[in-house]
Amino acid sequence: MMNGLKKLWKTLGSGLVAGGSDNDASAILTYSISGARFGFSQLWSVVFILPVMVAVQEMSARIGALSGCGLAGNMKRHYPLWLLAFVAVIIVGVNIFNLGANIYGMAGALNLLLPIRVEILAVIVSVMVLLMTVLLKYHHLVRVFKWVALSLGVYMLAFFAVDAPWRDILRHAFIPSVSLNKEFLLVLFAVVGTTLSPYLYFWQASEEADEIRQGNPRIQVCRFRTVPPKKLGAIEFDTAFGMIFSNVISFFVIALTGATLFSAGGSGIETLRDAADALRPFLGDYAYLLFTAGIVGSGILAIPVLAGSAAYVLAEVFNWRGSLDHQFGEAREFYVVLILATAAGLTIPFLGIDPVRALFYTAVLNGFVAPLLILFIINMANNPKIVGSLVSRPIVNALAYLGFFIMTAGALFVLIA
Repeated sequence: MMNGLKKLWKTLGSGLVAGGSDNDASAILTYSISGARFGFSQLWSVVFILPVMVAVQEMSARIGALSGCGLAGNMKRHYPLWLLAFVAVIIVGVNIFNLGANIYGMAGALNLLLPIRVEILAVIVSVMVLLMTVLLKYHHLVRVFKWVALSLGVYMLAFFAVDAPWRDILRHAFIPSVSLNKEFLLVLFAVVGTTLSPYLYFWQASEEADEIRQGNPRIQVCRFRTVPPKKLGAIEFDTAFGMIFSNVISFFVIALTGATLFSAGGSGIETLRDAADALRPFLGDYAYLLFTAGIVGSGILAIPVLAGSAAYVLAEVFNWRGSLDHQFGEAREFYVVLILATAAGLTIPFLGIDPVRALFYTAVLNGFVAPLLILFIINMANNPKIVGSLVSRPIVNALAYLGFFIMTAGALFVLIA
């Protein structure tokens, strides 16, 4: 039993980290709003979107592993430069906005426990996470991230602390229910948007490329090379495991807030502080602390993943040497971008943007960006110049196209309604 668990643990890597970072502060607030305002009515969305999520993330991972470089690097080599510039601007801009929202969300959670101004806490946690990201070697960093990802299981523990109506939960999980109410559909779009966070695609493709290049610096980047079937299978397993783990956590956050806050009239939930304070009478101090600890854990993952994915994009655009496998002195530009992206995120309140509201609207913004990137990823995952003969399987393509059409339809509704 223990040997099997150790073997499983060694198999897991960037897929688990990506799945854990997907439940960032923006996601937790969005899921909490969903459960508090609509009970279990939107639970089915995180169940039904899971195959799409696995398909697109698997495509991204295979692109990185089979080509030895990330999505931006492949765009630069195989697609028009204007397309690369367009995507780079969108991803870096969205990631900085997302970063700021998550940093202040994490700081707001800490402020529940520490009597220190949120702005000061935001700077402290950013510096601490950046120091860890810059100073730790890659394999040590991944090890830390994996344990932090597992810490998000506290949401499951908090859920089991309440008396939940399992029959209703299971019914709503597998039988879709939709209200044509505008608010319901906006929150539903945000739930799916934050679940299909675009930054995960860039992060995992680059991380898989790093893994392939690690210990073999002679590998030419952005050129197809065969990867042993066993290695490719391990990447796909890690990816699927990470996405399932992510959606299990999402499921329990919605179920937790639906079982507690919805019946108490959860329409007043606007912030993570509101959600945590409202949960306190139901969960007590212990479970309340678990909920807050989960937000902090997600922030530790989200800051380097968001900043790192922006740094990977620009490093590939400008041909900088850069990855988390390099020390600061070996990849200065990469780490400078990572630091500057985080610093830019910290300026959100000074630009007149409410960082609390930014958490929810980050999820909506992800929903608008997702369909464009999904379409690019489908094309790259079926481009023989990138993946050789190992193009995506028909079922994976079908699921990814389904995600594209769902998110496009949702984006059009939000714009028109």
